[in-house]
Amino acid sequence: MKVAVIIPVYNEEQALPLVLRELPRRRVHEVLVVDNGSTDRTFAVAQAAGVKVLFEPRRGYGQACQSGVRAVSPETDVVVFLDGDHSDYPEELPALLQPIERGEADLVIGSRVLGHAAPGSLAPAQRLGNWLACRLMALRFGRRFTDLGPFRAIRYAPLQALQLRDPAFGWNVEMHLKALKAGLRIVEVPVRYRPRIGRSKISGTVLGTLRAGAGILGTIARHW
Repeated sequence: MKVAVIIPVYNEEQALPLVLRELPRRRVHEVLVVDNGSTDRTFAVAQAAGVKVLFEPRRGYGQACQSGVRAVSPETDVVVFLDGDHSDYPEELPALLQPIERGEADLVIGSRVLGHAAPGSLAPAQRLGNWLACRLMALRFGRRFTDLGPFRAIRYAPLQALQLRDPAFGWNVEMHLKALKAGLRIVEVPVRYRPRIGRSKISGTVLGTLRAGAGILGTIARHW
């Protein structure tokens, strides 16, 4: 099974080397780091690591993810999304791949709720927003989920068919909602989560938190 890992980054020159070092490269045939307009040395750090590096000047988490998806090799079977701030545990990638390898899932979400989120890794607003989004999806689709975490794996062909368009932080929930509508098999697996290196672009400011929350709820409303 050929696995491509997409890592969207913005000013992660300190965290990115750790993420790449801990990624189980024997399970991965391609790593794509998508620099979303960093003003530090993130781009150079990624190049020095010997991975494929893309530059996406249009700001937004979804924009970076879309650029990565467009650039993966056509023989790819599974695409994994992983944050570049060292909050996820890259070494847990095999756990996300197992349900797909066994033919049990099309989309696998790493659940920080089922696993373990270290103290301080998730702000109260993040926990509340995550719970609310999962609750709304349960009301709409009758399926209960615990998390909309960024560490996730999805089969490449269904990912392309979903035609994701959200340019910002609604990307993950758009993937979840469209996957439900398409009848994809969605599985959650427990993962660990830790405080990120550096300040969060979402929860690091009140404005960032409000924008992200509004974007996620707006995406749910559009797909209700």
